[in-house]
Amino acid sequence: MTLDKAQTKAFLKRYTMVIALLFIWVLFGILTDWVFFKARNLSNLFRQMTITGFLASGMLLVIVTGGIDLSVGSVTGFVSAVAAFFQARVFPDLLLNMMPNASIAARGITSTIVTVLIALVVGLMIGSLQGLVISYLSVPAFIVTLGCMLIFRGGVLGVTGGKTIVPIEDSFRLIAQGYVPKPVGLILALIVVVLIFLGSLDSRRRKRAYGFELKPLAQDLLMAGLWSALVLVYVLIMNSYRGIQNPVLLLAVVAMIVHYITQNTRFGRYVYALGGNKEATRLSGVNIKKNLFKVHALMGTLGGVAGIVLTGYVAAGTTGGGTNYELDAIASCVIGGVSLSGGSGTIMGTMIGALVMASLVNGMSVMNMPIFWQYIIKGLVLIVAVYFDIASKKKSS
Repeated sequence: MTLDKAQTKAFLKRYTMVIALLFIWVLFGILTDWVFFKARNLSNLFRQMTITGFLASGMLLVIVTGGIDLSVGSVTGFVSAVAAFFQARVFPDLLLNMMPNASIAARGITSTIVTVLIALVVGLMIGSLQGLVISYLSVPAFIVTLGCMLIFRGGVLGVTGGKTIVPIEDSFRLIAQGYVPKPVGLILALIVVVLIFLGSLDSRRRKRAYGFELKPLAQDLLMAGLWSALVLVYVLIMNSYRGIQNPVLLLAVVAMIVHYITQNTRFGRYVYALGGNKEATRLSGVNIKKNLFKVHALMGTLGGVAGIVLTGYVAAGTTGGGTNYELDAIASCVIGGVSLSGGSGTIMGTMIGALVMASLVNGMSVMNMPIFWQYIIKGLVLIVAVYFDIASKKKSS
């Protein structure tokens, strides 16, 4: 199988960030005497990317519509503080009075389940409120989310009282710190491999049904094989340490849901249409306000998920929780190919962008690089990513 010049160019354009990610990994491997590639560090790396990944998944839809959400970091910190508050200060005494004969473990699990539900509802309510103001009151998203960034940063300080909230139930910590049993991880990997090949064949079937041009079968099977190999290698490396991390599995589920929404639902098509041409979409009979509301409600819910994982990860509610996470989420989207002008972007590219950001932070930390340099480099990466986005748009036009 050979690729002509056009196919090679399209391939390189599509997988530029994958190539860049591999380059970053090799560079950090060399600079850290290959400590970067140890199973323990790679496990930490993927765990570290999950919070950014949850936020970037929601930010993808927001940016695709042509909007922005500057509040997601503060929302994550606020939800984390609320979750820790209920875990440490409300439920211990409340559940002891309500369930006096239950075991400590049973009360802990009950506390965790109810806290998770509360955190998700808080995130959904915040996203819905912002969506209401943005879509139905026509206040620019930049202003609404900027204001909410300050509001919920104040909310974090109000809930925590300026102090770290502890302790957190062990069952709650497992959400972010736990691992999938190794045999279960292998079974999940084999299921994913089967789904990858079935998805590739189903995509060819649908393209043929609609009369689209098909790539050679060998090329599609090769790509499916490469993605399958990456999944298997990842699981084997993680199993050589302690197994697949619970938050990574949760992120994979969220990413698949977002992928399905964007590719296979009417709502997903409307989201991309809004970013492409809002006026034409309105004239086509699409309820713009309703769909913008849904986008921000979903963003708030994913902010709630990120807050839950953050609480479990640090095992506390902190005053600085979620600080600057909005920048990492936006950078992940832009690096992953999401256009700031709206209308284009994929969840796969966004996840790669989140992994790039996490790799930079992790690699620089392994190198013991001063924190000020870490901020400078992350800022430069964001500027360069935006530049390439603008340059590609000019070239296309």
